[in-house]
Amino acid sequence: MIRDPSRLEALLVSTRRFVCETAIPNEALVEERDEIPEPIVDEMRRLGLFGWSIPEEYGGAGLTTEELCLANMEISRCSVAFRARCGTNTGIGAEAIIQDGTAEQKRTYLPRLASGEMTGCLAVTEPGAGSDLLGGLATTAVEDDGGFVLNGTKRYITNAPIADVFTVIARTDPGKHGASSTTTFLIERGTPGLSTGKPHKKMGQEGSPVSEVYFENCRVPNSSVLGGVPGRGFASVMKSLNKQRINLASLCTGPAIRLLDESLAHARTRRQSGKAIGEFQLVQAMLADCKVEIEAARALILDTARKRDRGEDVTLEVSMCKYYASEMCGRVADRAVQILGGAGYCEDIGGAVPRLYRDVRLFRLYEGTSQIHQLNIAKLLLKGVS
Repeated sequence: MIRDPSRLEALLVSTRRFVCETAIPNEALVEERDEIPEPIVDEMRRLGLFGWSIPEEYGGAGLTTEELCLANMEISRCSVAFRARCGTNTGIGAEAIIQDGTAEQKRTYLPRLASGEMTGCLAVTEPGAGSDLLGGLATTAVEDDGGFVLNGTKRYITNAPIADVFTVIARTDPGKHGASSTTTFLIERGTPGLSTGKPHKKMGQEGSPVSEVYFENCRVPNSSVLGGVPGRGFASVMKSLNKQRINLASLCTGPAIRLLDESLAHARTRRQSGKAIGEFQLVQAMLADCKVEIEAARALILDTARKRDRGEDVTLEVSMCKYYASEMCGRVADRAVQILGGAGYCEDIGGAVPRLYRDVRLFRLYEGTSQIHQLNIAKLLLKGVS
C-alpha cells in the first residue's frame, strides 16, 4: 500500500542520494574502524532513517509495509552496517513497542527511537535457545517486591553494545514451557544488573556491533513489562519477527542489486582474448540468473507486503520471503565473485564485492535460519495453508 507516491519517491530519492554520496564513499572507512563515524550517524538522524516504521504521531514516517520494503531496498545497497545502525529502530528494536506497548511505553520510547536519540535492540537468542525459543529459553524473570528480577544471558544481539533500550524475553513461569510462560520487558541501559559483552570480531558486517547481554539479579519494576501484562512475551516477539522477516527479505534484495551492478560494470570493462568478458556466454548466463532471481525475490516481497497491509495473514509468505531472498542473495554474491575472478577474492582490488560477499552470509542465519523456514513452510502447507 503506497499512500502518497510523490512523498514516497522523495524519500527514496533522498535515501539513494545518501547511499551514493555518503555511505558508499565511506564503506572502506567503516570497515577499517569497525564503526560508523558519528557525523554520518547524525546525518542519518537528520534524514529520518531511524523512524521509518514508527507511527507519525510519535515522530516517525509511519511507512506501510510496502513502502518500508521499497525504502529498505534502497538503504541496503551499501555496506550492511549502515542499515543495521538504524535498522533495529525501524524493525525489531521498536516493533514490539509499536504492536503491544502501553500508551505510556509508546510515549516514552517511540519518539526517541524515531529521532535516533535512542537505539533499540531485541534480545531473544540465548546460548541454548535459538530457533527453539519456547523449549530452550533459560533467562528467568522472578516476581519480587512489585517487580521482577532477571537472570540469564542473551547471545549474538545486534546493536547490543550501543543500545539504549533492550526488548527482552524471559521465562516468568519456570514450571511451564508454553507461550504463556514468557514475558517481554523493556529495560534501559544503566539498569543495575544489565551489562553487555565485548563486541564480537565477525566474518563480515564490520561497523555493526554484536555482543552478549547479561542479566545478573537485574531488578525491573512492573512498568517494564511490555504491554503491562505478563505471559504475552512469545506472542510479542513473534509479531516483531514476522514484520522483520519481510524487512529482512527486502534488505537482502538491495545488496543483490548492488552486486549485480558491480558485476555488470566489471563484465563491460574487463577484457580477455581481446574482448569484454560480458561477451562470453557463460558470463552472460550468470548475469541473467542474478537478474531473474532478484526480480523474483522483489515480486514475492512486494506481493507479501501488500497482503500484510491489507490485513491478511502472511505467516507462510513471510517465511517464503525470508528463505528465498536470503538464499538468493548468497547465490548472487557467489556469482559476483566468480565473474570478478581473482579480483573478487582480493579485498584491495575487488571493491564492494568481497565485502558484500562476507556481509550477506549472515542473512541465511538470523531471523530464523533457512532450515527453520523450510520447516515452517512445510508445516504450514501440511496444515492446509496456501
